[in-house]
Amino acid sequence: MRRVNVNGVAVLVGRAIGGGATAASANRHRVLQAALYGTYSNGNSERFGLSSRSAPPSVTNGGVAGSMFFSTAATSLAQDHAHAHVHSHTHKFSPKDVVLYQYEACPFCNKVKAFLDYYKIPYGVVEVNPINKKEIKWSDYKKVPILKVDGEQMVDSSDIIDKLFQKLHPDNPVANGDEETKWRGWVDNHLVHVLSPNIYRTTSEAIESFDYITTHGNFSFTERIIAKYAGAAAMYFVAKNLKKKHNITNERAALYEAAETWVDALKGRKFLGGSNPNLADLAVFGVLRPIRHLKSGKDMVQHTRIGDWYTGMESVVGESSRIKA
Repeated sequence: MRRVNVNGVAVLVGRAIGGGATAASANRHRVLQAALYGTYSNGNSERFGLSSRSAPPSVTNGGVAGSMFFSTAATSLAQDHAHAHVHSHTHKFSPKDVVLYQYEACPFCNKVKAFLDYYKIPYGVVEVNPINKKEIKWSDYKKVPILKVDGEQMVDSSDIIDKLFQKLHPDNPVANGDEETKWRGWVDNHLVHVLSPNIYRTTSEAIESFDYITTHGNFSFTERIIAKYAGAAAMYFVAKNLKKKHNITNERAALYEAAETWVDALKGRKFLGGSNPNLADLAVFGVLRPIRHLKSGKDMVQHTRIGDWYTGMESVVGESSRIKA
């Protein structure tokens, strides 16, 4: 082990950061990274994550720190519209028991939560321990998110959302027009790639991110301390590697460009879906919502045109439908 100083805090991290790690230290870093990112999913959009072609399976699936977001008050008109929109669909699909098995930091889990929140589908959350995954031992699928709907298991965020959409719209189950499909793919294949280098851009930003993860994730006290500092140090170096792999020369510029690309895609519309969000809007919002309170998210809103769209999404999605324990 060697000592790495992170913003004045001496932290013991394995030689994995510099190469030549022991099996134990390497595994410890994989656990920390898995807690952040989620896990690898073959054969679908989630295989790309934040680190496609640049990291082992255990560190992919595009994790993002946190799930708090900057709140804005909806106007009474927007609230009335949102309620009318929700009521027009949810009467056809009213599940009695919805449970999301997740990592709080996983962006693909946050995509599912954005959908559930928008459609006002109450759901419970089971935070999966990234070390032993005991909470999902009952399932043959060992990745997150897993959604159980009245006992039925659904897996893979895009598949989960598609199936829920079909249940909500049995008379018109086809959600994806070409434009919507294109931008849902853009979220998984591009947008998530620029997030990791941004939220771990500096040691202070890395610690900021891990402070939230370790506060809200399923960690013991010891794991929390190790994850916050050793994890932040490790991911700081991982993010540097991801920059090189994805040819990102300036993290913030890449983030700002992605935000502007999305605003351009709106073509002056309130949402990509027009007057109401579609699944692409919900995917972008779900991925970005966790970083909104972090420095990277604040910088993004300050330096790009995405703020108006984001505020509009925040208003129509409304409060979380998550059932408090």
